Amino acid sequence: MTGRNLLRLSLTGLAFIGLTACLGEEEPAHLGYVEAEWTYVSAPAAGRITEMQAKEGETVEAGMLLFRLDSTAEEAALAEAEAQVRQAAAQAENLETGARRPEVQQLRARLDEAQARLNRALKDRDRILPLVEQGLEPQSRADAAESEVEAAQAAVRSAREAIDVATLPGRPAEQAAAGSAAISAEARKRAAEYRLEERSSQAPEGGRVEEIFYRVGEYVTPGQPVVSILPPGGLKVRFFVPEAELPQISIGRTVRVKADGLDSPVEATVSFISHEAEFTPPVIYSRNTRGKLVFLIEADLPQQTGFHPGLPVEVDW
Repeated sequence: MTGRNLLRLSLTGLAFIGLTACLGEEEPAHLGYVEAEWTYVSAPAAGRITEMQAKEGETVEAGMLLFRLDSTAEEAALAEAEAQVRQAAAQAENLETGARRPEVQQLRARLDEAQARLNRALKDRDRILPLVEQGLEPQSRADAAESEVEAAQAAVRSAREAIDVATLPGRPAEQAAAGSAAISAEARKRAAEYRLEERSSQAPEGGRVEEIFYRVGEYVTPGQPVVSILPPGGLKVRFFVPEAELPQISIGRTVRVKADGLDSPVEATVSFISHEAEFTPPVIYSRNTRGKLVFLIEADLPQQTGFHPGLPVEVDW
């Protein structure tokens, strides 16, 4: 049990004793104590603390850096994810643009060569066919010339088709796959960025740093509070009211809170009334009081009142 919980139980006991100490004698005020609604900032992931910006007693603003965990692995993962994004983008662009310019130029050179071959074959055929018709050359020469022309024409068509295919973008399925790969790489990058951001914890709201539970070099696990912050308006007074006086209290009612060392009472606003009754603590063994029921009341204290958590107070209205 922490020191704060022990203090809370002790002060609660004092409140009950103050209510029931004198039978038949009306108390001028109800005893209670001041309690704080802390904001606990924990580490969202496990790791070793490498930097602690928060200092106990100092005031922080919302969004200010409190502490940072070791992020070596997360930084490496982000660098890898960024490289994958660039790779996926390059592959997608490559499928959209077709072959590179040097490759296309090489294919055009092959087309020029095939076209030159066709031109020679046409000239040879035009020269041989008249000679075959005149009987000066055998028919086989004419057949060979025709075959060469057909082969040259096929080579030209093949070269042109190769150029057309090289200049076309990738097939739709390949382009879709490349686009999906780029989207997946971008998502992994965002996840890596998020994990890196989790290594730094900022103040969720402004307030005073009350306590630091871990220091630089210590290892924390997810969900463990590292820093506690007392936000403005985070103080409230807790006191108990007998069931006979409960009708006098309602949500929103103003009560007066007094404490030693304060010149004048401070007004607080009732914000909570327990819906269940509690028995007085068993430290009181009087037969006339052990069955007495009391109800827990909480009232919000204004800011800058000089109260501190655990301070005993008196409440009346």
